Amino acid sequence: MDRRTVLGLGATALTGLAARAENMKADGTLSTDPTEIVPLWPGTPPGGEGVNLTAKIVERSNDTDVFHDRYVTDIGTPLLTVFRPDKPDGSALLLAPGGGYIRVVLDKEGVEAARRLNAAGVTVFILRYRLPGEGWARAADVPLQDAQRAMRLIRGGAAGFGIEANRLGVIGFSAGGHVAASLATRQNEAVYDPVDEADKLDARPDFAGLVYPVITMGERTHPGSRLSLLGADPSADRIAATSCENRVTAKTPPSFICLAADDDVVPPMENGLAMFHAMRAAKLPCELHVFQQGGHGFGIRLAKGKPCSEWPDLFLHWGWAGGWFRGPGTGV
Repeated sequence: MDRRTVLGLGATALTGLAARAENMKADGTLSTDPTEIVPLWPGTPPGGEGVNLTAKIVERSNDTDVFHDRYVTDIGTPLLTVFRPDKPDGSALLLAPGGGYIRVVLDKEGVEAARRLNAAGVTVFILRYRLPGEGWARAADVPLQDAQRAMRLIRGGAAGFGIEANRLGVIGFSAGGHVAASLATRQNEAVYDPVDEADKLDARPDFAGLVYPVITMGERTHPGSRLSLLGADPSADRIAATSCENRVTAKTPPSFICLAADDDVVPPMENGLAMFHAMRAAKLPCELHVFQQGGHGFGIRLAKGKPCSEWPDLFLHWGWAGGWFRGPGTGV
């Protein structure tokens, strides 16, 4: 498979976005949503004693005849939703959508991105991670707890998912970019007590994609994400420990970073670019793309017609050059 083949996949993947959207069910789901669900924890998640939540799905789209833009809160049961490609190439991605740590976006940075990656043969696991402000003990650790556990479950079940355990990456958007970067830099940090054999497996992703990511928890972070993750008055030590640019080590995987220069929500210099500089200082492989326009949260649908719409092609080619992606239909 050559570069032109990889880059030619986008048109096919995007045709579905122009189709008429279907009606949402009363519980917020769509009939086209995958039904293959993997709960992360065999019982109560870590720090969940006394927590009783029922997921709420909210629609934000002003034109549901054309597209959906759902998000979920009250996440008592963190889980993976499996998006399988028609022609898998054996690669896989754990996908962490954004939402400022107060919600998890389902469509804009979840389903739409998963379908685009599926078209290139990538199996995608969308992570519905717990939110720090919903009553959990060790609140600031719960997104990373879920991300580590997810990587271990995917890696342990690789054969059943039709993927190769050494071609398993993570990709995250906005606050989900902080989840992904935290996993990339703190992959095996002990943030929860092991619950079964899966927790003996390596949680390190083989590669990482960070799309307009929140990286720092310092002065130039996204204020809402920091408030939700760390509370109103975090200590300097806690801020430093959760700022991913400070946590890069030799084990941090090769990374792809993309963002827009006109992002006025998550400052580029102190976030995505800071992560790039930290990777370069550690002499680790890293690719950076800064688009002149795009703002924050362009995802797939909102990037259409702009140069930033090229980010999936750039990411896929980067992954193809690194040996993680091989193209649809090549199998394992």
